[in-house]
Amino acid sequence: MSRIAEITMRRLRVPLTVPYKVSLRTFTHFEPIVAEICDADGRVGWGEAEIHRGYGHETPESGWNYGLAMAPRLLGLDFAAAADVIAPTVAADPHAASVMMSAVETLAGHPALSLREPASVPLLAPVHTMDIERLGEEIDETLAQGFATLKVKVGFDAAADRKRVAAIQKAVAGRATIRLDANQAFGVEEACSFAAALQPDGIELFEQPCSKEDWAANAAVAKVSTVPVMLDESIYGLADIERAAGLPGVRYVKLKLKKLGGVTALIEGLHRIRQRGMEPVLGDGTATEIACWLEACVARQTIRNAGEMNGFLKLAIPLANPPLPFAGGAIGLPAGYVPAIDRAAVERCTVAAQHFAARPRTARAGR
Repeated sequence: MSRIAEITMRRLRVPLTVPYKVSLRTFTHFEPIVAEICDADGRVGWGEAEIHRGYGHETPESGWNYGLAMAPRLLGLDFAAAADVIAPTVAADPHAASVMMSAVETLAGHPALSLREPASVPLLAPVHTMDIERLGEEIDETLAQGFATLKVKVGFDAAADRKRVAAIQKAVAGRATIRLDANQAFGVEEACSFAAALQPDGIELFEQPCSKEDWAANAAVAKVSTVPVMLDESIYGLADIERAAGLPGVRYVKLKLKKLGGVTALIEGLHRIRQRGMEPVLGDGTATEIACWLEACVARQTIRNAGEMNGFLKLAIPLANPPLPFAGGAIGLPAGYVPAIDRAAVERCTVAAQHFAARPRTARAGR
């Protein structure tokens, strides 16, 4: 029975090709915590999570400290025993625990990651420009690449947001679906006013209008919104999914691998959303190839809309070589595909690292 022999924890700083603006901040880099776990036979599993300060109760520092404390506990364990050690910590540290669990599941060869036949996962694309006069040009270029769903960030100023959304609807002219995302930025009155005034043409959903903790505010928005509301930041597990199912107007729930505690838990959550009469959405727009590949593998069997695992397209330094296959607005997954992580790129982006070993370091196969 194979056991965990080595673990390397890293903090990366990966530059983006263009700034990625959301209501809470503007990203110029992604800064994921990454775990590389190796067994005694030289096989490797990878896990990652970007922890945004203010997104939840976790911080980049707490996630890093979790990894440094958890890694030595996993050395010498078989994969099932390692998962049993990590699982009780998911509720308190979901992002950090997902880094470790995903790496263990990848190393163990989780069945959801086994591609017996080719698959294609359509993605959405963000609308970056805030200049209304330039929206048409950007949208035309994006649609020409094969994207059929656009992500529009709102939550900056309700009046300006309404004008920009209307301009985007006009520029799209029915050629694509639009998702709006406030990232918790609105207060309840502003969110209700914004949502009630939306012209629904082409708008699929309105994501997380108010604070993740203010369920009453999000429920109030869902009652008056002219388009379905989706919860994201409010959702961390099955209990939250059940709570969302009881809110009229909440018809979508989005999950991310890094919030559920690994691949198995993610799949269970996606199935539960549909069982409760809602539509699941999946994907992390602030992830590298590691998590984007894991989420794409899950997406091919669990969702029927555009995936949001597009973070790898934003990177100025890809972490996979060759890059994660992408064409025509979709991730293409050949049969048997596993991304080859570019160790040189990883090292170039590493700002902190710590290695743990149950035995002296040995040569290992890349993967």
